[in-house]
Amino acid sequence: MKAYRSLAMMLAAASLAACGQKAEISGTVAEAPGSEIIVKKLDINVYSVLDTISTAPDGSFRYKVNVRKGQPEFVYLFHGDTRIAGLLLETGEKAVVSADTLGNYSVTGSEGSEKLAEVDKAYSRFLADIYSATEGPEMAKIYLDHYRACVQYVIENPYSLTTVPVLFERLSDVSPVFSQTTDALFFKNAADSLKTVYPESRYVLALEQEAERRMNQLEIENRVRAAGEASFPDIVMPDINGKERSLSSVDARVILLHFWDASNAGQKMMNIDTLLPIYEDFHDRGFEIFAVCVSPDKAEWGTVVNAQKLPWINVNDGRGAASGAAALYNITSTPTSMLIVDGEISNLQLKGEAGLRRELGRLLRR
Repeated sequence: MKAYRSLAMMLAAASLAACGQKAEISGTVAEAPGSEIIVKKLDINVYSVLDTISTAPDGSFRYKVNVRKGQPEFVYLFHGDTRIAGLLLETGEKAVVSADTLGNYSVTGSEGSEKLAEVDKAYSRFLADIYSATEGPEMAKIYLDHYRACVQYVIENPYSLTTVPVLFERLSDVSPVFSQTTDALFFKNAADSLKTVYPESRYVLALEQEAERRMNQLEIENRVRAAGEASFPDIVMPDINGKERSLSSVDARVILLHFWDASNAGQKMMNIDTLLPIYEDFHDRGFEIFAVCVSPDKAEWGTVVNAQKLPWINVNDGRGAASGAAALYNITSTPTSMLIVDGEISNLQLKGEAGLRRELGRLLRR
């Protein structure tokens, strides 16, 4: 009986704790007595409606939002289709909003919301200025001034979630303000800093994912640029011992660049049944295998490599399908292999084990 009573008390305490994790919004909307205000929450890149509330005859309103501790929420108020206020709320905050139906607003009582209001104002001014500009040079100056201000804001506010909407600002659906490949560094630094404060925030997780995507693009661009000096894009990844290994440093006349998945049973068997006998026959004649594993589970990959005692160069960055190397070589499925002969990617179509043996025999005659 005591056990049931203890469980009931624990559930009740948890329920009370959850109920206590709220933030309160109150305020007035000028010239909107008895109007409907739509309360929406930002779910990464889309809005979800929380509720529709009505203002009092004097335009005032009050509303409570569930906000988990350590996971601030972006909440927006709409009058019809017009966004009239934006808030970044933490548990226990009481934000007071003064708004009109045109989208002009101010807020007190919530530090994050106050900062977000300033961010929103700057963004609105930027859009208004750039769409009213009539000449290209004028538009370019407006854009550069705003971009530099955004960069400064992100650098000066590393632990504020208000940097997230700044980093995702757009000129249009296809034109982000942070459009340069090197902007990946701002995304990564912001994600790394915010994760120390808000490790469970879904907004930080989304920022991390975007940072990884952009860092991969930056890596690809750098390697393509370097490929102007080499005849193939370089791959640099840690091997089974954690040592960085580069494709460009492999000292062999013929290299088999092999992309594979350590979680696939057939591809594991291919290592033993096909690649290992070929490697043993041709390695001493100038043949090497550079095997890039696309499995995100590095522990599983390491177990396979060690258990099969694979003697060639085995690398894996743990990014799985997001690996920059896979994108760099346009790998859409595994296993995929290609030959690099005397520093040049060969256009030979490898047709199974027999075809590979035939080409290696021709290229590596004793």
